Amino acid sequence: MEKGEILKRVCEALLFGDPSRASVIATQEYAHENLAFAGRKYNEYESTTIFLRDGFLDRYSGSKLVFPASLRLISHLMPAEFPAHPNWKMSESHMVYWELFPTIDHVVPVARGGADDQTNWVTTSMIRNSAKSNWLLEELGWNLQPPGNVREWDGLTGWFMQYIEQEPTYLNDPYLKRWHRAAFRALAAI
Repeated sequence: MEKGEILKRVCEALLFGDPSRASVIATQEYAHENLAFAGRKYNEYESTTIFLRDGFLDRYSGSKLVFPASLRLISHLMPAEFPAHPNWKMSESHMVYWELFPTIDHVVPVARGGADDQTNWVTTSMIRNSAKSNWLLEELGWNLQPPGNVREWDGLTGWFMQYIEQEPTYLNDPYLKRWHRAAFRALAAI
């Protein structure tokens, strides 16, 4: 039965002075799930491992995404063309940071009882992560796409590592240094 129809039946029971019947309908047919918050915890290394596992593909759209440090390095090299604000201010950052920046999403949101571990983590863009929020895929009409092949698309991770090898002074940037360390470890494990 449609959820709107369930709520209609609850309201009819209330209108006819039968709150007990309304409660039974609500608890049996449209029950509130009181879930414990499991938290979120993943670092650059774990994120990079998931991005590589998923072949830097957005698992909700199938679009290619780009390693976070590659995007930031591009912004260092081409600040006018690819501006980046340190606090993600949308009016001062290129849209590439929302469209191609990979993030970890919980397929089943933590707020809805999903596990905070690799079995429930997928790669998606910043914009899709924001749009998905705490919704289930079926509630949005989205499907989980198959992972990509990192040998076909590495999210420009290889480019980043080569560039840093040629210009190691960029590792003075703490952000780039953390992601470089994460990529080095994650790539060594595949």
